Amino acid sequence: MTISAHGGELVDLLARGAERDELVSLGGSLARVELTSKQAADLELMAIGGLSPLRGFQGLADWGRVVDEMRLSDGLPWSIPVTLASDVEATQGDQLALHGPDGRLLGVLTVEEVFERDVEREAERVYRTTDDKHPGVAVLRAEGARCIAGPVRVVDLPDHPEAFQPYLLPPAESREAFAERGWKAIVGFQTRNPIHRAHEYITKAALEGVDGLFIHPLVGDTKSDDIPASVRMRCYEALIEGYYPSDRVLLAINPAAMRYAGPREAIFHALIRKNYGCTHFIVGRDHAGVGDYYGTYDAQHIFGEFDPHDLEIEPLMFEHAFYCKITKGMATTKTSPAGPEDRVFLSGTKVREMLTEGRRPPEEFTRPEVADILIEAMESEAAPVAQ
Repeated sequence: MTISAHGGELVDLLARGAERDELVSLGGSLARVELTSKQAADLELMAIGGLSPLRGFQGLADWGRVVDEMRLSDGLPWSIPVTLASDVEATQGDQLALHGPDGRLLGVLTVEEVFERDVEREAERVYRTTDDKHPGVAVLRAEGARCIAGPVRVVDLPDHPEAFQPYLLPPAESREAFAERGWKAIVGFQTRNPIHRAHEYITKAALEGVDGLFIHPLVGDTKSDDIPASVRMRCYEALIEGYYPSDRVLLAINPAAMRYAGPREAIFHALIRKNYGCTHFIVGRDHAGVGDYYGTYDAQHIFGEFDPHDLEIEPLMFEHAFYCKITKGMATTKTSPAGPEDRVFLSGTKVREMLTEGRRPPEEFTRPEVADILIEAMESEAAPVAQ
């Protein structure tokens, strides 16, 4: 089946031809808004349709209903506000030039509204905490309360590293790629870590019931101790080449920034993958979590708060997978007879800790090709810089 974009229409905000030329010319005379990397990522995802049905940064009515009810003002499910915090002076009807972190003009926003959001309310409702140690709350507070809302037209997208270029696959193109492969049921997999053996297990279990697997790593802003996207991409390439059927897996990047909003972000991630054409979405242990702010399976429970017909993408729930010493393979409590003493639990955090301590992750944790890439990256990072 072909799944519709969220809201029914895949949005395209990229200006072309004469319109683009006019906007570029106009941009030089407009007040500038210097976007953060997170805001630029939101703009990119919005422009290519990944945030359909959004056509611009949200105003007060959308912000309030999303924060309190996980709905847009028209009632459509939406779990995280996408707002533009800025102290640039503007009034209704003004146009503003949106510039990326590198100074390039990315687009033009027509101001519909300037409003003050309640930062504490957003933190408490969206992140379930007001603790500044939560990375999402810290970013929210740093952005501030004043927001500018309105539709945008985009003239350029943020740059990505050359190594990422083969994996720039906007929603319209991912949908075409699925169709060319004859895939009707596609499961999306969100990750911000290298794929370790537990991830490999659940993605392959999900693949058993669908036509194709869309590995869609997030490459926008993450925490400073997360493994860099450039390293992760090499890990995905090596793993797909050696351990997945190439005709049933597609790798592409998701330019979004992490919010670390746990359950709310699981819904957000699912809707983005729906826009990319996925019919199913993997939700595992502690999806988009950080620290101890969320329960292990809160990101699965939140899907029960929506009518499945409203989301129109089917979540595939997986328990915490582990290496079973008895069966000598990956399993969950549903498939393994092992007691706690015979289970080796894996996590991206555990792999990072081992690498930091100079220990090689064993094969029960990660494939040797992936371990080699991670060790090389750690050694390169630790190498002294020549003076």
